[in-house]
Amino acid sequence: MKFPSPSSAEAVVSVSELSRRFGEKVALDNVSIYVPKGTVFGLIGENGAGKTTLIKHILGLLAAESGTVRVFGSDPTSDPVRVLGRIGYLSELPEIPGWMQVQELIRYMKAFYPKWDSVYAAALLEEFGLNPAQRISTLSKGQVTKAGLLVAQAHRPELLLLDEPSSGLDPMVRREILEAVIRVVADEGRTVFFSSHFLDEIERVSDHIAMLHQGKLTFCGSLDDIKERHRVVSMRFRESQIKPPEIQGALGVTGASRDWTCLNQGPSDKLSSLIIQRGGQILDEHPPTLHEIFVAYAGTNES
Repeated sequence: MKFPSPSSAEAVVSVSELSRRFGEKVALDNVSIYVPKGTVFGLIGENGAGKTTLIKHILGLLAAESGTVRVFGSDPTSDPVRVLGRIGYLSELPEIPGWMQVQELIRYMKAFYPKWDSVYAAALLEEFGLNPAQRISTLSKGQVTKAGLLVAQAHRPELLLLDEPSSGLDPMVRREILEAVIRVVADEGRTVFFSSHFLDEIERVSDHIAMLHQGKLTFCGSLDDIKERHRVVSMRFRESQIKPPEIQGALGVTGASRDWTCLNQGPSDKLSSLIIQRGGQILDEHPPTLHEIFVAYAGTNES
């Protein structure tokens, strides 16, 4: 399946026909994605869909078995110095030594980045409410995530790569992290690649979205385009339906008796004619949420 993509000049990350196996398991199956410069790119998928495997390829931690991965036009495995110095990375569980104080972590990370902005780091320290003298081992999970986000951002990377940064955090902390991510793009025009299982967060901050399901790319494009290609349609039939009506283009049909709802992919005018032919009428039609689209493709509420 082909999806719209920006030109190579616009793509900060360009993944083309990437496949990866671990023994008999296919982790990634012919995946192609393009991350436009200056946007928030959201990656979704159920557990085991291949999200982290894809991110490891972008970071150069895994080499492509087939296909190509380019970040800023370079192969991250063969030219890691050129690529990694321009990336800020935060994982779900930041690997930060517990014996370090926050200020020691900042000094340690500063040594790796010539473009480290000490004024910006100090501003983030105050914004996140972190005590520079406090040891990492005594911080809450939310505070550890904030410390990780601080050192990921302080060298002002061109690409901020976030792998499930909000997992296990309370709503207030998640909101603070989201607001920080939004400012990265809005204030400085940098690019964010954001993987999360919180679909409402992805929908709120992302310009472009891709979904992986069992290693395959299900859809990829701007959020507006993805929603435009799908509709939630509620319908009622004159007679009770023993089983869900078969509707061309429907990704899923739920309901009972005379009342049914489907999430449809494709033009709604053909759907309307089909329902009328079968003795039904459309009661309501509206764009789906990202969660509804996810469930329709993945067949599960797990995210």
